[in-house]
Amino acid sequence: MNRNFDLGDMQAFAAVVQLGSFRAAATSLHLSQPALSRRIEKLEDALGVRLLDRTTRKVTPTTVGRDFAGKTQDWLESLDAMLLGLGDVTARRIGEVSVACVPSAAYYFLPQVVRQYHELSPNIRVKVQDSSANEVLLAVASGEAEFGLNFIGSQEAEIEFKPVLTERFVAACRRDHPLARRRRVTWADLGEHEFMSVGKSSGNRLLMDLALANVPNRPQCLFESKHVTTLLGMVEAGLGVAAVPQLAMPSHDHATLVSIPLHEPVVTRQIGLIKKRGRSLSPAAQKLYDLLAQSRKPRARKR
Repeated sequence: MNRNFDLGDMQAFAAVVQLGSFRAAATSLHLSQPALSRRIEKLEDALGVRLLDRTTRKVTPTTVGRDFAGKTQDWLESLDAMLLGLGDVTARRIGEVSVACVPSAAYYFLPQVVRQYHELSPNIRVKVQDSSANEVLLAVASGEAEFGLNFIGSQEAEIEFKPVLTERFVAACRRDHPLARRRRVTWADLGEHEFMSVGKSSGNRLLMDLALANVPNRPQCLFESKHVTTLLGMVEAGLGVAAVPQLAMPSHDHATLVSIPLHEPVVTRQIGLIKKRGRSLSPAAQKLYDLLAQSRKPRARKR
């Protein structure tokens, strides 16, 4: 048995058995009768057995042919189901976007762009993976997310980093806090109040620690949280003040929270889009990527 046959040969055989005629089978498969006969002969030669008994009036399967016909039909139906399943997966992927984003940009900034995207593409499903900076980088590198919004990745050889905007760190406090009346505050000013910060595992903490390494009277942390969004909840609850990226802050008309520019020194971070170098985005993902790439630096918060 040389097994030198293909899917077309098996389809030809199944059609002859089902229709009981070479002519009808050839017509259903859009083949000439000689071409159909060659496929059947090729299959029989490959298997080393006769599958069909031919007479001038009809075609019937042999005993071996009847058994093989049943298995062939089952196999062809399974193949059709598998291919249909793959088509469904492809359709879902075409209609789905997976983006990873650091929490400080995922809470207020990203939803505004996603809302605009949804108006343009209402049938596209958007999956947002809000994770730490390192986890966002890993999700993009591994393919778990098609692209990401992050402030690290520009030094990675396998990652393409496209700058979107540069933002500064601001002081976050309640509207009824004494600092809320100030037009700007220093880092030392924050140290005079109960100060809160993200933990040392946070990329934002690393940025602040590097920028404040030589700053005297830098504020000492009383409360810590893993994510900026949790930190803002603690500020809103009245536990103290915090330094956060401007993107993490709500709009100026928020009922409780106020942001105040920080200086001495001014600490900034660059937010950019990251994707695997050399990897093309799906059309749906590319549209969201382009909308984010067109984003501009947020205006200063009014109070």
